[in-house]
Amino acid sequence: MHKTVAESLAFMRDLGNRQVALQAEVIIFPPATALAAMSAERTAGIKLGAQNIHFQSKGAYTGEISAAMVRELADYVLVGHSERRELFNESDEDVNRKIKAALSVGLRPICCLGETLAERDAGRTSEKVFKQLEAAFQGLSVRDMKALIIAYEPIWAIGTGRNAGSGQAQEIHGLIRSWLGERIDDAHAVPILYGGSAKPENSGELLAEQDIDGLLIGGASLLVDSFCAIIQNSPK
Repeated sequence: MHKTVAESLAFMRDLGNRQVALQAEVIIFPPATALAAMSAERTAGIKLGAQNIHFQSKGAYTGEISAAMVRELADYVLVGHSERRELFNESDEDVNRKIKAALSVGLRPICCLGETLAERDAGRTSEKVFKQLEAAFQGLSVRDMKALIIAYEPIWAIGTGRNAGSGQAQEIHGLIRSWLGERIDDAHAVPILYGGSAKPENSGELLAEQDIDGLLIGGASLLVDSFCAIIQNSPK
């Protein structure tokens, strides 16, 4: 919940003027209030996504936004972000329904998953991640599975200044890749992003890992300077 419409437009213009976005696939997820204005002023090299959708196509859901409403303005949507799960009690089943709703209108979902500090300390990271993967992919065809993007975001590393070391992140990404390989013919068809206090200082090391295909950036994306520095660390 950052940036007004004017601030969002200014951010996109500044990012576009620097041309750095052209060297990587860059998606920004503004507040829903800014999506229409930003969609009308598309900037080369920058794609748009929504932060959330409702799983119903229409109805008496005051304050909610459907996948079809978003599809007119954006190409991507975050689903199951840890804050949605933790603060708004979204269940694994809700996440699955949102994924299906997004796919039904041509939105590409970025499915977020990850463990809490207590779960990590208890040695339950892989158990939690696999449970969320199973739920997210429930009832999807192989074609639909390949349309997803996965974002591993250890909850204990979000907004805390702590991040999983590149080796720790790669270990979980490798497990996710293996899980995908058991279900689809090309596990690399599904990009796996890392999210958890990624910043200019550690982004290059993270992106150098074999199974980290990109980053889901939080606080460091709010300032154009730090966001551009991370983009510049991405593989050409």
